[in-house]
Amino acid sequence: MTQTDTLTVVVKADCPTCVMAAPALRTLADAGVEIVSQDDPAFPGGIDHVVDDTTLERSADLAIEVVPTLVRFTNGIESSRVEGWDRARWTEVSGIAGLGADLPERRPGCGSLTLDPRRADELLVRQRAGTLASRRVTLSALEDDVDAFDARGWGDGLPVVPPTEARVLRMLEGTDRAPDEVVAVVPPDLTPATVEKVAINAVLAGCRPEYLPVVLAAVEAACTDEFNMHGLLATTWFAGPMVVVSGPVARDIGMNDAMNALGQGNRANATIGRALQLIVRNVGGGRPGGVDRATLGNPGKYTFCFAETPPADSDWPNQAVELGEDPAGSAVTLVAAEGVRGIIDQLSRTPESLARSFAEVLAGVAHPKLAIAFDASLVISPEHLRVFREAGWTKGRLRQELATLLTLDGALLARGARGIAEGMPEAFCTGTLPKFRDGGLTIFQAGGGAGMFSAVIGGWAAGEMGSSPVSRPIGTASPATR
Repeated sequence: MTQTDTLTVVVKADCPTCVMAAPALRTLADAGVEIVSQDDPAFPGGIDHVVDDTTLERSADLAIEVVPTLVRFTNGIESSRVEGWDRARWTEVSGIAGLGADLPERRPGCGSLTLDPRRADELLVRQRAGTLASRRVTLSALEDDVDAFDARGWGDGLPVVPPTEARVLRMLEGTDRAPDEVVAVVPPDLTPATVEKVAINAVLAGCRPEYLPVVLAAVEAACTDEFNMHGLLATTWFAGPMVVVSGPVARDIGMNDAMNALGQGNRANATIGRALQLIVRNVGGGRPGGVDRATLGNPGKYTFCFAETPPADSDWPNQAVELGEDPAGSAVTLVAAEGVRGIIDQLSRTPESLARSFAEVLAGVAHPKLAIAFDASLVISPEHLRVFREAGWTKGRLRQELATLLTLDGALLARGARGIAEGMPEAFCTGTLPKFRDGGLTIFQAGGGAGMFSAVIGGWAAGEMGSSPVSRPIGTASPATR
């Protein structure tokens, strides 16, 4: 070795290969090589000084995954690494002729203690000390986690995952954004939500780290003036936020856009939507019985999130693209949403007939005699979509047809008309009225391949009176989780 070269060997006593290589380790130690032991500073015997690495800090700094590992540094930068015992390579890297001449030619090593799941949390917290700014809450030994969190109001009525320091740190590995970066100001309390606070609630919700970029984008969208999360909380109407994910990230993180897409059973779908709700609750203060004034609410206020099926071509773009997002990118779209109502049409084989079925159900959103005031979403299943595509209809053509079919006779909408007191003020009913404002009907594609069923999801008050659909691009995950 030259004066600019140094060598380090990391070993552990509980490794047969390390024990076998002890004669070579003693030769290396005599040559001034640093010997680091993960589990026993007395191993290997016969060496004057072995670095005690029972805390694993040195091994973690070196990113050791296998013992024994021989590492060569040139001018302080790693230039060579050998994992396990390989006599020829150890001789080459160390520059010591005849090293381990009496030992076997090769032996595989053992797993490093840095990979031991029993040590992983402790090691991560020690390595990342000072990363997290949030206050620590210590529970007594007699407290049950689930009951303690529920008593403190940190959940949504279902058990949550304890946000330990290690879990939060692992969650933060899902993004390159700094923990103290403010993502958004969350209503109703207008509290700044940092990336760290979002990560804590993502842990509570049961997210995996790779979901975090999606949750961050959803928080950004929810806290815009256009989406009006404060108003959506305060209304006595049923609606809450619905998160729709489109683009490559949905498949990358295993989201469901197919069979039972709007239902249970997929961790990403379930926890991303739940994380947004918990952030509004825990960071923004939006709690049922407080600012959340829903008369009945709906189960989607636990979580309402699904992936949109990738479009086959540009004739049927995802909703996020219609709102201006990059067709090649990934995005979240947030809309105000109440419960799901199904559309069954197993007989229509022409787009004209199927569009009329859709229009009949859409006309009932909020109330059949109310127009313009409420938005809605339409989720088209693959079998229904096929009817339109085979006839050459584009998504734009369907929108145009629905707008025509949902242009309603004002006289039939007036208050008192048809023997129903509810309805539009008479001053609005002199001609025709559109059921939905321009941009008030979002159209998504999702569902299993079998079943001629689609869905209408009612929204909330339209536009400036209430909420507008909002899309935001999804940032990339950190290299460790891509």
